[in-house]
Order: sequence, then structure tokens, then C-alpha cells
Amino acid sequence: MKFVDQPLSEADSTVFDLCRAEERRQLEKIRLIPSENYVSRAVLEASGSVFANKYSEGYPGKRYYEGQQVVDPLEELAQSRAKALFSADHANVQPYSGSPANLAVYLAFLKPGDKVMGLALPMGGHLTHGWGVSITGKYFQSIQYGVRKDTGRIDLDEVRDLARKEKPQLLWAGGTAYSRIWDFEAMASIAREVGARFVADMAHIAGLIAGGVHPSPVPHADVVTTTTHKTLRGPRGGMILCRTEHAQAIDRAVFPGLQGGPHVHNTAALAVALKEAALPAFRDYAANVVKNAQAISDELMARGYHVVSGGTDNHLLLVDLTGKNVSGKIAARALDKAGIELNYNSVPYDTRKPFDPSGIRLGSPSVTSRGMGVAECKQIAVWMDRVIANPSDDNAEKVLGEVRELTGRFPAPGLSR
Repeated sequence: MKFVDQPLSEADSTVFDLCRAEERRQLEKIRLIPSENYVSRAVLEASGSVFANKYSEGYPGKRYYEGQQVVDPLEELAQSRAKALFSADHANVQPYSGSPANLAVYLAFLKPGDKVMGLALPMGGHLTHGWGVSITGKYFQSIQYGVRKDTGRIDLDEVRDLARKEKPQLLWAGGTAYSRIWDFEAMASIAREVGARFVADMAHIAGLIAGGVHPSPVPHADVVTTTTHKTLRGPRGGMILCRTEHAQAIDRAVFPGLQGGPHVHNTAALAVALKEAALPAFRDYAANVVKNAQAISDELMARGYHVVSGGTDNHLLLVDLTGKNVSGKIAARALDKAGIELNYNSVPYDTRKPFDPSGIRLGSPSVTSRGMGVAECKQIAVWMDRVIANPSDDNAEKVLGEVRELTGRFPAPGLSR
């Protein structure tokens, strides 16, 4: 039987139409979800390359399948670019995403029942830092630190006191909804004091670190984990950086500990993204990400919104809508109809349920990648205020027309019109 080798539009018109619809959606909407971005055309091409056909279980020079003459140099290239970009001793570029990368750290260093300490999910942390519904909270004793109720910021004295009391084996820094600079040096000092390994999860801020606008955890942490998308503008994947002394334990935890063959097409795309992140233009992008997030934050606060912690130092902000008498879910869905995409989110000490919380979370990476600046971001905040003040369908439709006019002036990287 002859292999059917048609273009997607002919082989599966349903999926083709969905792809085109998603492309239009990404072109027409203002995308403010902090974990989303636009990758370059080169990253997209590498992600959809012939490396999708290859299976490469193992590591360069030590594979279990033949035919690795091209794959090995590719993975070594991605490793070397990651090490150079972040000044790391060792890089593992095989994790399928950020959560598997974090699980590899647990497997490398802990036994079930050991103590781990991380920022609590409702305070801006991540599930895999020991939250109860995650495997990391079920297989390990979880100690969670938080943020101060009066400032919305992490109090390092409180973290130190808790660590001294609980003596965790692993201390995490990093989160998904914390808008302030992480003091990795101070966290590392706390970990050393209590005999814990210090792990930094820089998934959200990897691009800001690469661009020089956020301090790097690499000089201070035993291990650093990250996703490769978000602010880094790479493919959907994960990566682990570590000191030489931990390289073998980390590599064994990733393979064969947790996964089989890496997704080589993602490795190719990551290599491209890492090269792009080393360019001078990427530093400008990273700086503009922060400026744009601060512009949205400042404009919202000027209009009476409560931005948690009083602002942002990075790419995201968390807004408590309690004072506006609207829930985060209602606001997020109305904004989506208006062409402004973000997510509803719990805020610290939230009295509402997680599926109907008090806040919204938003960020600036995607709009910055499109070339929007402070003026456009202030206008976005104005539109947000209009919709939140009147979340009716009619009002959302009016704003949508203005949003499409704006997005039409700023082409999205990697996407054709």
C-alpha cells in the first residue's frame, strides 16, 4: 500500500482549519498570559523538522539506537549554548517540560517522605514545589512558605525561621505568580544553614535572566530548572542546569529515571532559541518586557486597582479585583471576549475558591515580542478597565474592534498574515 503523503490541508482539512483558526486567534488577540509567547519562524521550523522522525534514547555518545550521527552534535550544540548563555557547568536539555524537570530533581536527591520546602501555590508558587494535589506533595513531606499579608512579598526572615524549624532536605525558589525579584543568594544562604540543597525554578523568568534584567540563580543554586518557552521564547520543553558534581545524578534521573527518548525536534528548536537569546536584541526585548509589565501595572493602579505587592519587577502582575466587586473568572471571560487574553488566578489569602478566585494574572512577554511598547501597554490597561467596569457582551464587542485595530499594526513573530 502506498504511503499517503499529502499536505495537511489535503490530508486532514479539519486539523488544518483548526491550525489556521488558532493562527488567526494569536494574530488578532492581545495575549497577556505570562507563560505564553511567540517563537520565531526559525524556532517553529526547527520544531516541525525531520528530527520529529528520530528516536534517540540515551545521551550523546551513549545511545541505545543507531543512526545518531546528526542527533548527537545537535544535542551537544543545545547543551553548549545553554551552558554559555547561563554560565552553567552542566545542562540537560532532554526534559519534556518544566514539571518533569522538577520531578527529576526529586528523584536525583530525595527519598519518599523527605522534607521539601517551597512557596505555597496560593501565594504564587508552583504545584511541583510540594503542593498537596501534586505528586510532590503526596510523596514528600511538604513545608510551604508564603508572602506577607501586608506587603504581598516573601519575608526572608520568615523563610529562614521556618527552614530552621523544619530542616527540609530541599529548598525551592521560584513561582508562577510572584512579581518581585528573587533573592537567590539569600535563599541559598538559608539552604546552606539548614543543610538543604537549594533548587531554583526559573521557568517564568529564564528569558529575563538571559537578558540580564533579573539576577541569575546559577551561581548560587545546586540545581536550576526551567521551561524553555515563556520569556525564553523557545519551544515547549524543559531544561536543567547544575553544578558538575550533580551532573551524573541529574542525567540519570532524567534518563532512565523518568523518561525514554527525548523529543529531538524540540532539542533542535531549543538550540535555535538559545542562539537567539544570546543576541544583543534579546537583551532589549527582556528590558522591554519589564518596562511593559510595569506600564500596565502603573496604569491599573492609577485607576484604583490593587496590584498584589504594589507592582512588578518582572514580566507579570497579579491583580486583586475584590475592590472592583467582580470575580477574577467573570473579568477574565469578559476580557477574552474583548480580545484580551489572560487568566483568572487566586491571590494571597484569597477567600474565594480556586475555580472562582478574586484575581487575574497577566504579563507582557507576548505583546513585547510583537513590538508593542509602553504606550500600547497603557492603552491595554485602559481597555481592561473599561471591560472590568462593564463586563457586558456589548461593551466587550466594542473594545474588541479597537483591539483588532491595534494588533493589526503589530505583526506576530513566526506567523504570516
